[in-house]
Amino acid sequence: MIISSYNENNKKIRKTFETIDSYNSFFRKVNKRDIVASVSPSKIVAIGLNYHDHAIEMKKQPPKEPLIFLKAPSSVIGPFENIIYPDYMSSKVDYEGELGIVIKKEAKWVNKKDAYKYILGAICINDITARDLQAQDIQFSRGKSFDTFCPVGPIISDEINYQDVRIKTILNGKIQQESNTSQMIHKIDFLISYISRIMTLNKGDIILTGTPGGVGQIKENDIVKVEIEGLESTNNNVHLGTKTISKEI
Repeated sequence: MIISSYNENNKKIRKTFETIDSYNSFFRKVNKRDIVASVSPSKIVAIGLNYHDHAIEMKKQPPKEPLIFLKAPSSVIGPFENIIYPDYMSSKVDYEGELGIVIKKEAKWVNKKDAYKYILGAICINDITARDLQAQDIQFSRGKSFDTFCPVGPIISDEINYQDVRIKTILNGKIQQESNTSQMIHKIDFLISYISRIMTLNKGDIILTGTPGGVGQIKENDIVKVEIEGLESTNNNVHLGTKTISKEI
């Protein structure tokens, strides 16, 4: 099953497809700028340092238990919208390509063996991060939650092997991150079970499963993509906040 959404006559339409081929056939007729986010989570639960190579580059020990933080739902944008770099507050903003898991139904105290029953599908995510603010604050909320800091891919799909797909982040045509979700430290079934014993996961919530090594900075006019096998890709331009805000005022 493939889920995607688009705007038509100022109305958001959510459409389901049986196969990726039927999705591709339909969306060839749709202007890519009309494709919008198919998710509207009550919360975004993110996992830090969940790949060994990312923990090493951040000079941290891989956590024995999942490192959990929350990202504001208002940070979500569609696959072709602009990322607004908050240069009025941050001078170091990074990309982080991640596999997102979309929750199918309310999940509370889920057994690990039943975890996949609660997955609607997976989606590409770019967990944009103001790294300097993350380091300054210790707590992650501000650095992770600026508007536009969560670009999502064009489709939600349950047709992939969540725990064995290739993931890439491409900056201005050059591959910066390349890994496989099999390299996660804490696996998806465990994450769902673990998180559901802390907080209730609601239908539509998203779990960001962590980023592999190779994170790096973005700057004005960059084009950054997160591409995951079977999930298409995000494709976002970077604009400066000071310039964008001045135009809106």
